[in-house]
Amino acid sequence: MKDLLPSRAFSPALKFTAALCFCLLAFSSIQAENWPRFRGIDGSGLSSEKGFPQSWTEKDYAWHKELPGLGHSSPSIWGDNLFVTAALGEGETRYLFCLDPKTGEEKWKRETKLKKSHKHRKGSWASSTPATDGEHVYVEFADEESYMLICYDFKGNKIWERDLGSFTSQHGHGSSPMIYKNLVIATNDQQGPSSVTAFNKLNGEIVWKADRAVRRTSYATPIIVEHPNTGPQLICVSGATGISSLDPENGKVIWTTGEFPMRTVSSPVYGEGLIFATCGGGGRGKLLYGVDPTGSGNIKETHIKYERSTKLPYVPTPVVYEGHLYLWGDAGVVSCVDLTTQKNVWTERIAGDYSSSPVCINGVLYCIDENGEVAMVDASPKFKAYEKIKLGDQSHATVVVANGRMFLRTFKHLYCLEAKK
Repeated sequence: MKDLLPSRAFSPALKFTAALCFCLLAFSSIQAENWPRFRGIDGSGLSSEKGFPQSWTEKDYAWHKELPGLGHSSPSIWGDNLFVTAALGEGETRYLFCLDPKTGEEKWKRETKLKKSHKHRKGSWASSTPATDGEHVYVEFADEESYMLICYDFKGNKIWERDLGSFTSQHGHGSSPMIYKNLVIATNDQQGPSSVTAFNKLNGEIVWKADRAVRRTSYATPIIVEHPNTGPQLICVSGATGISSLDPENGKVIWTTGEFPMRTVSSPVYGEGLIFATCGGGGRGKLLYGVDPTGSGNIKETHIKYERSTKLPYVPTPVVYEGHLYLWGDAGVVSCVDLTTQKNVWTERIAGDYSSSPVCINGVLYCIDENGEVAMVDASPKFKAYEKIKLGDQSHATVVVANGRMFLRTFKHLYCLEAKK
């Protein structure tokens, strides 16, 4: 019987091409399973992983670990390494932990000594989520005198550290580092001299530094936007600059909306061709822009395509999923907006106060309230909420999912919930 395919289908060239495609797909899959920064790979808060329940009990956790001190940061995960921070006392001792995400076993911890410092009643001295590229992990800690960016390898060896100088803030530090190609980027929008700085991720040398206008401290973590009609853009937000786009290769400003009227705490998010960011104060969001990122210069009058001033988050970051924008407010008011029509589809109140950001896992929004209860709502034009799950400890941390595991961080504990196979 003859082969159904001609013999050239198995030529060396085609075999190589097939092998290369397989490797690329495998690498892409591995990338998608990791959670290397605040709110995932691109800061979107989206995960396609499946098998996570909307109801569980204490017996369902794969493991549970108590962490020393206090922390509001989320873990970051790459392969068999989970990184999370905590702080003791009044911020004089800060920790970076490396845990085994399968078991919770501690691989190593590293200590950073700083001065005692003030914080907001809803803040912590370990609110910054580490960032990792699979070889190194980068962590930020700050007090009034020093803003530290530290690089470790996966064995816990300190590779380099940089002090960005004094940090002046009413409420302490809260933004997180991010990685772009060979750069690690730190935003430093504070009440003193402000900047965005890109460091060589291997040696800590400054590659570029962009000075920023000064007003109130920003707690937002930037994102990289890959729009099909532009080059890569680094999107930063602050009260003084509003939403601004920088060239991530050199730090030059591409466009800006002009200043926001209030402080920025939630981070920007990109979806459906628009960048969304909010500002606010007093526990309420006051203004949201949806910005087309294809402009240049001051784009306030030309490229703001969506604007909203009611029922907005101040601290939680929005989610864009399947053509809809989900706005999870600090007081539990959640809205779904159809981005095609720009009409509000539904607005519902979910019990609790929220200082974490929602993430969307396989079409369900997960968000932990300040009392440590996990709220779940379908990311759908049809509203559906699930019964909340109690963690037993307060929480301001955002849910993390990687490699078939969900991680729930409270002030002093870390829980691991495995997906059902």
